[in-house]
Amino acid sequence: MEKSRRRFIRSASAVAAGASLSSLIPSVVSAFPNLSPAADVIRVGAIGVNGMGWSDLTAILKNPGVECVALCDVDKNVLDKRVKELDAKGMKVKTYSDYRQLLADKSIDAVIIGAPDHWHCLMMVEACQAGKDVYVEKPIGNSIAECRSMVAAQKQSGRVVQVGQWQRSQKHFRDAIAFVHSGKLGKMRLVKVWSYFAWVNPIVKLPDANPPAGVDYDMWLGPAQKRPFNPNRFHFNFRWFWDYAGGLMTDWGVHLLDYALLGMKADTPKSVMAAGGKFASPDSGAETPDTLTTVYEFEDFNIQWEHAMGIDDGPYGRQHGIAFIGTNGTLVVDRDGWEVIPEGKRMEAVALQTKQDNGLDLHAKNFIEVVRSRKLEDLNAPVKVGADIAIFAQMGNIAYRTGKKLNWDKEKGKFDDSEANKLITKEYFNGYKLPVV
Repeated sequence: MEKSRRRFIRSASAVAAGASLSSLIPSVVSAFPNLSPAADVIRVGAIGVNGMGWSDLTAILKNPGVECVALCDVDKNVLDKRVKELDAKGMKVKTYSDYRQLLADKSIDAVIIGAPDHWHCLMMVEACQAGKDVYVEKPIGNSIAECRSMVAAQKQSGRVVQVGQWQRSQKHFRDAIAFVHSGKLGKMRLVKVWSYFAWVNPIVKLPDANPPAGVDYDMWLGPAQKRPFNPNRFHFNFRWFWDYAGGLMTDWGVHLLDYALLGMKADTPKSVMAAGGKFASPDSGAETPDTLTTVYEFEDFNIQWEHAMGIDDGPYGRQHGIAFIGTNGTLVVDRDGWEVIPEGKRMEAVALQTKQDNGLDLHAKNFIEVVRSRKLEDLNAPVKVGADIAIFAQMGNIAYRTGKKLNWDKEKGKFDDSEANKLITKEYFNGYKLPVV
C-alpha cells in the first residue's frame, strides 16, 4: 500500500520561543517572485520526513528538473537517516529542526509538508506567506476553522497549493466517477464508504516517558496542548488522539469520502449523526473510536461512512472502498480498481477494471507541472478540494464527540448546536495562534 499580501496574515503565528516567522523572514512575498516556467531547476524543501512526507518527496524527485535542497524534522534520528539516503543518491541537503528556518531559506521554491496533522495549517499558511509553493499532506487541516484559514491564505498569496489526495490523479478513480456521472446506475440514494483495516490494531496503553534522544518534543507539540511525552502519541500513532488528528475518519475518510462527494456532485450535508466507540478494545490507549458509523443526510440521498480497526473483511469483500448504490446497479471502487454489480437484469455488469498507474507519482507530477506553468486551475487537488473534504470529515467527528444529530446551516457555516460549534475551532497552546487571514 502506498502508505495511506497586504502581508496577508493580520495576526502572525506566534511561537513558543517568542519568535515569529516575520522575524526570520524580513521580506516576504517580494523576495520570492513566481517561478518562471522556463526555470531549469525547482528547489524543494521537505518538512516532516518520517512517513508520507518522505514518500511525497521521493515521488516529486522523480520529475526532471527538481532537486531537494533542504530537510526539516524535529527527530534528529529520522533526519540523519534521510540525509544518508539522499547522500547515497548524490544529493547534499541543508538540515533544520525548526521549519521556520527552512521557510526563511530563499533558495527554496517549494515545500512539502508531511508533519503531523496539527501542524499543517500553521506550516502551510506561513509557507504561502514566505512565497513558497506547497504540497501539503492530507487532511489539510485539523479543524474546520483551520481549513478556512488555509483556503484564505492560498487565495491571498496566489501560491500553488496541492493537497496530498493523490487518488484525484489516478485514472481508474476518474473512470469510475465518469461512469457514475453517466447515469447508467439509475437513481442513487445511498453511497457507502468504509475502511476495515486489520493492519491498524488498537494500541495498548503505555506509561509516559522521556522523549527519545534527538527529539525536540516541544517543537513536535507546537500548538497542541502541553502533555508529558508518551510513545503512543508520537510518530504514526498520533493519528488516534484528538490533540493532533481525527482517527480513521480524517486519515482514510478524506481520501474515500472525497470521491463520494465528487461522484454525487455534493458539498455540505443537511445533517450528520454518528455512533461508535472503542468496541474492539475498550482498554485501548487511543482516544479516537476503533469502530464508527456516520450518516450524512442530503436532500435525496445519504452518504454513510464506517470504519473498523482490526478487521479486514469489509463490504463487498473489500477492506476499503466506495459503493454508489443505484436503482440499476452498484459501482464499487477502491485503490485496486472498480466494477459494476447489476441489480437483477436492469443493466449489464462491468468486470473489474484494475488499477494501471501510480497515483502518487502522477499527483507529484501534476504539482510540479503547475509550479512551472502557474496555471492553478490545472491542479488535481487544490486547497479548496482538500478543505471541503477535511471539513466534511470533521463534521462526522464532531457528531461523534457530541453524540447528537447535528443540523448544518450552510449560509452561516455552523451547526444548530452550541456544543458542536465550540469544536469548529481547535484551541492553540504554547503561544501559538490560529492564523487569521
